[in-house]
Amino acid sequence: MSHGDGQVDEFRRVTAAAMRAMTRQPELDVAFSPEPARADGDAVTLPMPSHTLPRHEVDVLRGLADGLALKMRHHDPALHAASAPAGGEARAICDALEQARVEAIGARRMAGVEANLAAAIEEKCRLKGLTRIGDKSQAPVADAMALLAREALTGSPPPPAAKQLVDFWRAEIESKVGSLLGRLGERIEDQQDYMSLVAKMIDDLGLAQEGGPADQDNDEDGVDEDGDEQEGGEDEQGADGEMVDAMGSFDDEMQLEQPEAQAEQGEGDPEDGMGDEDPDMSGTPWRPPEHGANDIGAPTYGAMTTEFDEVVVAEDLCDPDELARLRQQLDQQLGPLQGVITRLANKLQRRLLAQQLRSWDFDLEDGLLDTARLVRVVTNPTHPLSFKQETASTFRDTVVTLLIDNSGSMRGRPITVAALSGDILSRTLERCGVKVEVLGFTTRAWKGGQSREQWLADGKPANPGRLNDLRHIIYKSADAPWRRARKNLGLMLREGLLKENIDGEALAWAYDRLQARPEQRRILMVISDGAPVDDSTLSVNSGNYLERHLRDMIARIENDGIVELLAIGIGHDVSRYYDRAVTIVDAEQLGGTVMEQLSDLFDEGGGRPGRGGRPRRR
Repeated sequence: MSHGDGQVDEFRRVTAAAMRAMTRQPELDVAFSPEPARADGDAVTLPMPSHTLPRHEVDVLRGLADGLALKMRHHDPALHAASAPAGGEARAICDALEQARVEAIGARRMAGVEANLAAAIEEKCRLKGLTRIGDKSQAPVADAMALLAREALTGSPPPPAAKQLVDFWRAEIESKVGSLLGRLGERIEDQQDYMSLVAKMIDDLGLAQEGGPADQDNDEDGVDEDGDEQEGGEDEQGADGEMVDAMGSFDDEMQLEQPEAQAEQGEGDPEDGMGDEDPDMSGTPWRPPEHGANDIGAPTYGAMTTEFDEVVVAEDLCDPDELARLRQQLDQQLGPLQGVITRLANKLQRRLLAQQLRSWDFDLEDGLLDTARLVRVVTNPTHPLSFKQETASTFRDTVVTLLIDNSGSMRGRPITVAALSGDILSRTLERCGVKVEVLGFTTRAWKGGQSREQWLADGKPANPGRLNDLRHIIYKSADAPWRRARKNLGLMLREGLLKENIDGEALAWAYDRLQARPEQRRILMVISDGAPVDDSTLSVNSGNYLERHLRDMIARIENDGIVELLAIGIGHDVSRYYDRAVTIVDAEQLGGTVMEQLSDLFDEGGGRPGRGGRPRRR
């Protein structure tokens, strides 16, 4: 059923009014945007409802709004920061149970809120792919604890999408802390008393002494589920405050932290209740220190195993309906950027077409009279007339690869603008006969995945090399027309996709693909927001292991001279790695910078700015 704009506006107005009433903040600023839901101080952003207002979407959006409002009303971030464990599974469970508490307060008082929250939780479980969990090792205990706590507090069973997850853990959890789960309802109104009971539950589960994210070598379970707290995007914190992701973990979605609480925590308060699959990570991620020359005698780069690595086309990672929804979300965000980027795209197109169509040979004996040289005949009548002739210039076949960092720290605005840039670039260059491929790189899991499990099973051999499962994504191949690949670019907005980044191997993969291309000119543009980071690998190898391999790959590509390499760093100076590099401070500059740099590359009369050339910061 189709609804007019008036009905959509009315829905937005009513939803905002309900949030103000629930939070008891009449001046609460509630905005709607294509971006994921988040709360920042006294401002809240909710996803933009579609014009058709389907019932399921309405229920989910109301659930997101209710969850945020309940967190703002009943959660004390400073108290939580002082009481919660430092990290690891213990912290994830603590955060998840606190989120279950604030949601249960609303659900027990208002049946409508309970239904809305149930719809939102069901949707998140579905998008997380919890129905595909095959064994207990893949089932995050924090998620199971959150759903069992919700069941104990409200009587609501786990949603169908998460029933299998809960079944893996129910018997063990109820045998150890079943009686304590039953007592949570007695303390639901008092956060401090509730947290004390949660601490006792964590102790009975044997997790009280857990070392947190840095303690990765203790056991397999600790590795599989401990790491979501540390990894996070600088785009999600900092100037914009702490954000809340609409499709993140149970805790992440409703997260609301005040600046003073962040100061007390040191690294922020990651409200993470979904375990490994898709943390909404706050705080600055650990990054290796800057190194100069590579270490002499350092071990050769390698991988523990490549058995679990994958190269996958984007459409194989989610169903067509979800891909269409993500593309629609991307199109909604295209509006504000359309004007500036389209102007730059047109400028690039004009430059390319000019090179293709306007080439002249001068001082010929026949052709068109070159009137610019008639002055020579006037001053010297013995000088012959000069003619010119337009030629079809041999515009070299060109292919451009856009390699986009799909790590967790790109979440939010950076990955959205990167997807938009890839979309506009593909359309622009395709009109000019230049082929474009768009690639992405991340890992299949947080904290190592199956590679680390195999390493643990083999007895933890020393210097295992890369210890995570690669996921390299083909959003658009060079030979695919834009119209067929346009939906794929929306996949970058999918929750759960962005994880760790192993840049060196991604660069090698993109380089090998370009080498196999028949075009005479090959351009590789890397978009990243910093150094390679994979905690699983770096915890058992030297601190510059991934960075050193990245430097080796860059040196190989730049020295070979087969591919022209350019990098754009978002918020981080990548010129310490790449000879030709540009740093932008804000993701909003990305589209314009991509077009500018390509314009310079295609300008045959321009130089090749490298070190000491064009200023790198814009």
